[in-house]
Parts: sequence; C-alpha cells; structure tokens
Amino acid sequence: MEVVILYLHSEPVSSCTIALAGNPNVGKSTIFNGLTGMHQHTGNWSGKTVSLATGHCAVGKHLYTFTDLPGCYSLHACSEEERLAGACLRETAPDGVLVICDAVCLERNLNLVLQILSVTANVILCINLMDQAAKKGIHISCSTLEKELHIPVIGITARRKREIRRLKQFLDACMFQKAIVPPMLKKLSEDPIPRAEMASELYQKAVRLEKPDTRSFDGTLDYLFTGKYTGIFCMLLLLLCIFWITLLGANYISSRLHNLLFRLEPWLYEQFSLLLPEKLCQLLIQGCYRVTAWVVSVMLPPMALFFPLFTLLEDFGYLPRAAFNMDCCFSRCKACGKQALTMLMGFGCNAVGVTGCRIVDSPRERLIAILTNSFVPCNGRFPTILVVLVLFFTTKKATCPLLHTLWLALLLTCVILFGVLMTFFSSWLLSKTVLKGVPSSFVLELPPYRKPQICSVLLHSVVHRTLLVLTRAVTAAIPAGLLIWLMANTMAGGQTLLTRISACLDPFARLLGLDGTILLAFILGIPANEIVIPIIIMAYTSQSSLVDFKNLSTLHTLLLEQGWTLSTAVSMLIFSVLHWPCATTLLTIKKETHSWKWTALAFLLPTCMGFLLCFLVTCMFYGFSCVYSFGG
Repeated sequence: MEVVILYLHSEPVSSCTIALAGNPNVGKSTIFNGLTGMHQHTGNWSGKTVSLATGHCAVGKHLYTFTDLPGCYSLHACSEEERLAGACLRETAPDGVLVICDAVCLERNLNLVLQILSVTANVILCINLMDQAAKKGIHISCSTLEKELHIPVIGITARRKREIRRLKQFLDACMFQKAIVPPMLKKLSEDPIPRAEMASELYQKAVRLEKPDTRSFDGTLDYLFTGKYTGIFCMLLLLLCIFWITLLGANYISSRLHNLLFRLEPWLYEQFSLLLPEKLCQLLIQGCYRVTAWVVSVMLPPMALFFPLFTLLEDFGYLPRAAFNMDCCFSRCKACGKQALTMLMGFGCNAVGVTGCRIVDSPRERLIAILTNSFVPCNGRFPTILVVLVLFFTTKKATCPLLHTLWLALLLTCVILFGVLMTFFSSWLLSKTVLKGVPSSFVLELPPYRKPQICSVLLHSVVHRTLLVLTRAVTAAIPAGLLIWLMANTMAGGQTLLTRISACLDPFARLLGLDGTILLAFILGIPANEIVIPIIIMAYTSQSSLVDFKNLSTLHTLLLEQGWTLSTAVSMLIFSVLHWPCATTLLTIKKETHSWKWTALAFLLPTCMGFLLCFLVTCMFYGFSCVYSFGG
C-alpha cells in the first residue's frame, strides 16, 4: 500500500470551506451549532435538516465557513436529501469534508465515509457520541481508523463544549495538511460490494466490544413503544400524561400572570394620558394592550408547559417511534410514511410542517402532506382548544381535582386524535381523487434512546418555540386589538361596525352551531389563530373593548349569557381544528407549491370539512333536543 504523504502549506490559509456530512441523526446539526454558534434546530430523529445551513467561525487567524448537509446514507440520488448532499460535494468542491459518524452505529456509517473518499481526498472523520458508545461497552480506536483510512480521525462527545473546542483545534491543524489516498482504497470505495466488506473489516479492526447484550434496554423499550398492540397504547398514554400535566399547571400560572398584567393597565393609562389625547389612549390601552395582555396570560402558560414536555419526548428519541406506529395508517391512505414526521412538526407550527414536507421525495405524496398538514392543531390553535375545554369543564368544583383534570386531559387527547384521524381521511380522499397514485417506500431509522439534555430542552422549548410563537401572537394581537377597537367604536346605522358584520354572518353561522361573532373572529384571526378568543370577547362586551376578567369563571358566564351551549362548544372545538390555515401557513404553501391552485385547495379542504361536520353536529344536537322535548 502506498505511503501517505502529509505536508504543510507554504503560506497560512486565510479562509476555507468545510462541509459537514453524515448519516441522519449522528449529531451534524449539534456540531454545526457548536462550531458556528448558530441555533439550528436539532432533534433525536432523522429528517431535521432538509436544506443547507451555512455558518462561520474563526480559529486563530483562519476563518472557516461550514455547510451543514442533509443526512444521507449514500451519495447516489435516491432521495432529495442524498441528491442535495451529493451535488454539494461534487459541484461546490469544498476545501474539506468533515464526516460525522455515530460511535454506536459505526459499521453502517463507515459505508458513507468510503463513498465520500471516492469523491474527494480532503476528508476528516469525526466520531460523535463516544460517551454513548462507552456506556454500551463499545471502545473505538481512532488511531487504528486513521492508520487504515489514511485520513485524520477524532472521537468526541459533541454535547460537551470542551469537546467542540478540541474539534476546532483539530480542524485548524488538519487544514494545513493534505493526504494522498492510496489508489487501492479509492478503487474499493467505488464498488458497493467491496465497500461493504471493507467497512465491516475496518469495524472489526478498530472496535472492541466489552458488553455483548442480546436483549438491550433499548430493545425492551422498543418492544413496548413499537409493539403491534402496545405501541398505540403507549403513544396515547404519553399524550394523555403530557396534556394532564399541562392542564394541571396552566390554570394556576395563567391566573397569576393575568393579575400581574392587568394591574399594570391603570398605570400605563395614566402615563399615556399625560402625552396623548383620551381617545388615542383608549385605543392603545383598552384596544391594543388589553388584547395583548389577554393573549399573553392565556396562551403563555399552556405553551410553557406543553413544549418542554413535548421536546423531552423528542430528545429522548420517542417521536420517530410514534411515526413508525402511524406509518401503516398512511400507507393504507396511499400516502408516504414520512408524512407522519411532517405531521408531528405541524403540532409546533403548521408552516414549519409544510416546509418539512420537503423530506417527502414523491411530488404527489409531498402535495398530500402539504395540503393536510393544517388538520393537526398547531401552537396557535392549541391554547384556544384548551381554553374552551377548561371553561366548559371546570366551572364547577370537582370532588377530586386531580381526577377532574385527568378527565380534561383525556378530552384534549380525543380532540388531538380527531385531528389526526381527519389527516388520515383527507390524505385518503386526495389519493383517491385529485392526487391518485401508489405509495412509495419509506425507510425510517429509529435513533437510540438518549438521556434528554434538560438545559438544551428548556432553551429550545422556551426560546425557539414558546417565545417565538408568543412573539408571533403578540405581533398579531396588537394590530388586531387596534382594528377590533375601531370596529367596536365606529357607528354605522345606529350600530357598531362589528355588530353589523356579525349580524350579517349570523344566519349562516347558526347553521354551523356557532354565531356571527365566532365566525367573524375566525376570519379576523387569519393573521394568527391565537387572537380568536380575544376577538370574541371584545365583540361580546358592551364596553366596546376587552373587559378585565378576574378569572375564567367570569368568561364562562359571559359565554353562557351570549347563548353558548354544549353544542356551541363542540362546534367550536371542531371548527378550531378544521378551518382555513393561518396567513403564514398559506404563504408557505404558496412558496412550496408555486401554485395558487394548490394554495386555494389547502384553504378550502379543511374549511369545507369543518363546515360540513359542524352542520352535522348541529343537526344531531337539534334532533336530540327535539326527542328530549317530545319525551318530556
């Protein structure tokens, strides 16, 4: 075998580009964030990185530009991720390629390393998750791999900051060196069969196993979480627990936050009145501030509890198991199993879920995933659903508050499952009509279970989810409060503009079990679903502004006075799940599909289904009431 020649550049390298490649879920995004200081979303499941992300960092006198490539198993273009990663390596010709491997699954990862070596010799191998491998009794000799592959090799644990600093120093030293890959190695890398054999041989030479275990702890968990009979049960139980904890703590936090924000209103009004006319002060404080304060006090507590719990499941590695359990359902709907992953993204934000549909390779199946993503309630609709459930099921004191809250959590789980079932139905309907076709195959890698990173979970759930969604809600609530106040204080024909528009919508809304005010609130809530309830409150109150509710019982009383019944609440829940997507999601659909036709269908599909189901539920309640009256 030819001897490798290493040499230093004669002049210092001022800048260079490095591509980060590797299989899905090996920690590329974590390493990318650590190297660049950026905050690209990472998760313990494959498919998180769909497009290219670029960042920079300086080490010593040198500037490095890093590109995070999508995870792929091969450079052969069998998927969009592989096409994008292969094109970047072949066409852009980076100065170096940092290949990330999982120490626990090293043998499988080495196959991609050999493929990349057939494209470029400027390869640096980084073996991540060395701590996880050590716990499983797997010890890897980086020096042996370095000797066999003739490329620099380093083993790290990317979660630790000192390991990232060590990786930076290692990269800075390696970029002054170049290696000539032996011809025999390159030849073997181009042949799939010798490449697999060589990967196995390299693994045997470099890895020592100390704890062979035929039935590992991961296997036991998978037996429960992905079992034919236990998988769905465990999924429902976990959802129930999350919703129960969310409901248990949301009411207490909401009341405290509500009192704090509304105590500031008189002081703010006094300060603004010193500078501005009275009408303008009323518009800003009674309109903009009150709506914003209500949005924050009602929406923030459920999100602050739900998102960390949901992110813990993601970091633990459970979400891919949930997608695995739902794969057969999507296959029966003639859709791709990857849609399960995009649907889970939709629980955070439907716009993000639509963007995530890029991981679906088939154009037909990608369209199905895009058009049906809004059927699962996102962050914006989730608090509204919670408020309706809490208002109509906690007005009376229960003998056992914990059991009562558990019952509410069960109802919330049913609402979420209703959205999932409607996703299945709409996917099947589209595949039988405008998007006929045969479902494609779906390969899903189940990541190893990992101990959640509590600090990272809190940072991501609070900063990247809760505050991001809350900022979006507040941004929409301020102009909405302004608009609604103006509509509630502008007279037209002896009535306010808000009342007249609601009255025009009322006959149609009554057929749906709603009223004109509720339907108008959903229309005006297109910028953000978070402001639907505040709009309803402002329209119902005679003070032409949002009243200061001391507790949710007062709000419940107001709704009952406006004619809300159990039928209204059920129709409200159905329409909260099934109605037009928000403006951000619609714009994202237009951007992804490049078609107003598909954007219009994404608007009409859930809306028409919501209208139909609400009408049927209203007819059913009306029939029950007639039978009850006749029997009485």
